[in-house]
Amino acid sequence: MPAYSGSTSQTQPHTRKVSVPPAFAVPMVEATFPRRLHPYWPKLQEKSRTWLREMRLMPPDKVERYADSLCYTDLVAGYYIGAPDELLTAIADLSSWFFAWDDRHDRDSVHGRAEQWRRLCRGLHGTLDAPRQYLHHSDPLVAGFADCVCRLYSFLGPSWNARFARHFHPVIEAYDQEFHNRRGGTVPTVETYVELRRLTFAHWAWIDLLEPTAGRELPHGVRKHPAYRRAALATQDFSAWYNDLCSLPKELAGDELHNLGISLIHHEGLTLEEAVREVHRRVTQCVTDFIRAEEEVLLFARRLAGGNTRGKELAEALESCVFNMRNWFSSVYWFHHESGRYRVDSWDDRSMPPYVTEDTLAEKELVGEE
Repeated sequence: MPAYSGSTSQTQPHTRKVSVPPAFAVPMVEATFPRRLHPYWPKLQEKSRTWLREMRLMPPDKVERYADSLCYTDLVAGYYIGAPDELLTAIADLSSWFFAWDDRHDRDSVHGRAEQWRRLCRGLHGTLDAPRQYLHHSDPLVAGFADCVCRLYSFLGPSWNARFARHFHPVIEAYDQEFHNRRGGTVPTVETYVELRRLTFAHWAWIDLLEPTAGRELPHGVRKHPAYRRAALATQDFSAWYNDLCSLPKELAGDELHNLGISLIHHEGLTLEEAVREVHRRVTQCVTDFIRAEEEVLLFARRLAGGNTRGKELAEALESCVFNMRNWFSSVYWFHHESGRYRVDSWDDRSMPPYVTEDTLAEKELVGEE
């Protein structure tokens, strides 16, 4: 029996008709957040398949069978409209890497591969500070991350690079916390999980990437403007909570402990149906919060323009950033209903995604550091 029954339909211009179960439907997103795709998207699919094979992040047969249906490139091509093709490709590869890392985290947790996980985290931390030193690391996840980071560091310069690293180090630490939680059977409280999820989703790293897309680094005072922060948090919380909503069946099947719905069930005593409704309520509130903050950011941008060239260029960059924050809503929303990543009811083993190769992961346990 499907985890959620019934559906509504929406036709997207670039793809097939998809079904949205009523429990997942957010009419405000469907009505007022149009789906956009970067024109480079078709080429991005091809490049992504090649990169996954070359980096050995998926076996070649699984790349051919599953890569396009997982829709990882669709997701990113809807986030970063206006990015140069080379930047979009690097971001898309980072996104694909992130999903592969998430899958490794899951399997290492399930099998208790603590030493392997420790080595991986150490390699990822090192990569952020000296990516070129890790390009040929024996672990494909470290080498793939190094490849992405080297490319991303080539766009805006040292201060942006250092900020991206500052924002990503805690992401690795949060994944490590989740690893230990799973090994110890600890379900975080709702409040603890909210903060943890903002790290495991890499909220501020994805927001950082709006700036090279816009072609310039935003000054500290602009990034810290309260309305900009609220808009950024709303779009990222929406994405994280909507992912939790749609991945709940997958994560319950895999004995995952980290999902807003699971924390609500475990600590607040909600039933599954009540937890789904509460996560949906929070998701919808994020949309409302963003719309309010977006208006303030656009007013701020108009003030920044100020009649001089520098002000106009800064205002245009800020408008690009908030425009792409808006695009996260539709891209995340439709991705979750197009991607095969969440179709747990179609898997032979509900606890083991078909696009993950357990034998390959198990072999990596024997691989040491270079």
